[in-house]
Amino acid sequence: MTILRYLGIKAGQIIKWILFLLAYLVASSVVSLAGQFRFNPGRMQQVLGLGLILCAAALALVGWRYTVQLQNNNPRQIHKNRFTPKRVSQLLLLFLTMLFIQFFWSYLISIGLLHMPANQQAVNASEAQMPLWNNLFAIFIAPVFEEIIFRGIFLNYFFNKDNLLNNTLGILVSGLVFGLGHEPAFDVTLLMYSALGWVLGFAYLYFRDIRYNIAIHLLNNLMTVL
Repeated sequence: MTILRYLGIKAGQIIKWILFLLAYLVASSVVSLAGQFRFNPGRMQQVLGLGLILCAAALALVGWRYTVQLQNNNPRQIHKNRFTPKRVSQLLLLFLTMLFIQFFWSYLISIGLLHMPANQQAVNASEAQMPLWNNLFAIFIAPVFEEIIFRGIFLNYFFNKDNLLNNTLGILVSGLVFGLGHEPAFDVTLLMYSALGWVLGFAYLYFRDIRYNIAIHLLNNLMTVL
């Protein structure tokens, strides 16, 4: 493969990955927008319905792309691994690691060393406007989107060789991209979001089954909502 052909393939993958991310962001934004019409129930239901339809279409798109990726090239042998007591305990350990990161993060905010992330402020504002639907979205829909996009598709596009160096770089870069998706500024808050992404990246490459990632991400968001 020539260098130009390789660069062309990678450029195409970058563009497609950005489009998948945009599909998710547009769908989630429409769902959040419905809260702006809370004093107009009819209009709110219309916008919410449109948002849920867009979410279903976007999720079908990214899910299809991820499935096709694994069918065409799956060097890590990503597949469904049966949930066993050992794997569940390992999953819970990673979940506790994420909780510790967020506890430490909250502590730094409480003592004034860090500010409340703008992303979290936006989430809190949306929840106040339309708590039921925004909480359901955060708990059950966002984890599926984000794990497929930031772990599944991203790692299979850009870090698909199964070796120690490639896997380590994949975890670091995908975690950083995940962090930038939540905090587009180079500060300590980005580091905190990235740390969560690194745990999730490790989980994906350790369990080789994206359902484990979705489960731990779901639990994490559930605890955030509670």
